[in-house]
Amino acid sequence: MKVIYGIENYKPLKSCALTIGTFDGVHVGHQKIIRRLVSVSKSKNIHPVVLTFFPHPRMILQSDTSIKLIDTLDEKIDLLKQLNIGTLIIHPFSKSFSRTTANEFVRDIIVKSLSVKYLIIGYDHRFGRNREATVDNLINCGFTYGFEVEKIEAKEIESVNVSSTKIRNAITTGDIRKANKYLNRPFRITGRVVTGNGIGRKIDFPTANISVTEDFKLLPKDGVYFVKSSIKGHYFFGMMNIGFRPTVNGKVRTIEVHYFKFNENLYDKKIKIEILDLIRNEKKFNSLKDLEKQLLIDKKLCEDLIK
Repeated sequence: MKVIYGIENYKPLKSCALTIGTFDGVHVGHQKIIRRLVSVSKSKNIHPVVLTFFPHPRMILQSDTSIKLIDTLDEKIDLLKQLNIGTLIIHPFSKSFSRTTANEFVRDIIVKSLSVKYLIIGYDHRFGRNREATVDNLINCGFTYGFEVEKIEAKEIESVNVSSTKIRNAITTGDIRKANKYLNRPFRITGRVVTGNGIGRKIDFPTANISVTEDFKLLPKDGVYFVKSSIKGHYFFGMMNIGFRPTVNGKVRTIEVHYFKFNENLYDKKIKIEILDLIRNEKKFNSLKDLEKQLLIDKKLCEDLIK
């Protein structure tokens, strides 16, 4: 998959099949649409292209929004790479771009810049300044400019019964199993290992302290989670704590991972943490000794889940 930043940097060698969306989470509904795109492209011998936007339009158009995204941009790129797309175009979404009229979008972007011959789009898609145009408008434009539009009907999308909003709600309430079912994969956090205060090591539970720099990245509620990571080509299971560490009177929300059967130095390494299940909510203990006893129980629960 070729990744291009900015529509103006895409130079089509031949006509393409296109789908458009923010694709936050790249969930099972998104996967269904993109697989259809790839299938059509093969049958028509045209190039499969996905057009997405960053930042998320709601971040730009709703200045008071506190929307958190399931994936960072890098995470979304990694997920889309697995779906056999020919080209991913990431276009910067801005207020000036949002003022592009529907006619300008079709004429200048879909036809002139992207050379689209086949467009796959959801039944409720709206586009253009103030979301002025509908899929029916797109279909009419297709007759004018010579491209075909395939509308994904409501029953096809609803049969999947999933949305990015549902997934965000599941993650924030700790229903990781539901989120992972909708995503068709484990929800994950990507971050760099930074220096901690060493408390975990004192009670024989050394942790990798994770820094997530993207403030828009959605995180689960505070608690202890069963997780796994691929490190140097091998999967290691572990448990992760997200929260304020009330037992030691923590003031800052932290992410700490203790990996089982692993004791190498991960400092400054970038790692991906796949979250598999919520073990328990965060709790304050009377002493570090009591915390250690609970961590042993947590570890046993996690180890029982390893398949």
